[in-house]
Amino acid sequence: MNEPGAITDLVTRLRQGDTRALARAISLVENDAPESPAVLSACFPHIGRALRIGITGAPGAGKSTLVDRLAQQFRHADRTVGVVAVDPTSPFTGGALLGDRIRLREHASDPGFYARSMATRGSLGGLALATADVALVLEASGKDVLLIETVGVGQDEIEIARLADITLVILVPGMGDDVQSLKAGVMEIADIFVINKADREGADRVEQEIRGLQSLAQTHEPRTPPVVRTIATTGDGILALMQSIGETEQWLRSGNHLAARRTQHWQRRLDAMLRTELMRRARQNGFDTKLLKFHATRIASGQQDPWHLVAELTEKVFSPDNSS
Repeated sequence: MNEPGAITDLVTRLRQGDTRALARAISLVENDAPESPAVLSACFPHIGRALRIGITGAPGAGKSTLVDRLAQQFRHADRTVGVVAVDPTSPFTGGALLGDRIRLREHASDPGFYARSMATRGSLGGLALATADVALVLEASGKDVLLIETVGVGQDEIEIARLADITLVILVPGMGDDVQSLKAGVMEIADIFVINKADREGADRVEQEIRGLQSLAQTHEPRTPPVVRTIATTGDGILALMQSIGETEQWLRSGNHLAARRTQHWQRRLDAMLRTELMRRARQNGFDTKLLKFHATRIASGQQDPWHLVAELTEKVFSPDNSS
């Protein structure tokens, strides 16, 4: 599929609603195939219209059930939906659990809905960039709303959430780490706090903690994120959550907020893309990443100066005589 005509045909078909073409294009970019840059470049002119909603929170918070409920509501509003769900990888088999495909199977026959699960494959390193690429292809296919669900661990969770225009942070009463999760940087990315499983004891305390931290912290926007209570399994509070999403979307589009967020997203993404490309070219020019351990051992023992080493390696790899 290296021919430009084949890539153009693939993107044309996915734009026309061909599910197989969409799946094929997503597989190419997710697996970083040689055709991936050409596919993404062909898709790029067709993005910018969709609303991206990130759903993040600790494992067991009910994120997938909330995604299902939100997808139903957006479809009822006649807005097409794409879902990107990051699933954990089994530590025993190495395979993805991919539970979201089971949860979302009732949408399978809906032409206005498409879901893709992505496996962590044991590590979240680089996953944010792969998720962004998959989201871009989904958006190019004409989806009005993208729901991006994270696996729910660490800093990479926050990075993936930053792909979104609107980020929902899901908390659950009784997990014992509510305040700690808020201190881990989540306060800075939340546009809406969702207290799911709100019928459990402790929902009032969780909301009080959120309100208390909001009163102490300077928010990243001149707007205090609302707090919405839901019970995703029964659907309670979903309409209130949809209303908060709608109000947040209206606020984003009313000023320069949405453009500013997307500019920040592309600034971070360009940085990641440049790092990836530089490492690719370095390997092409003979740089062996296996030598990093050797150099690290020498640096740790005081035998090598890391600053001089980096300058030396960079000069060696990217010198004009060594360029490809």
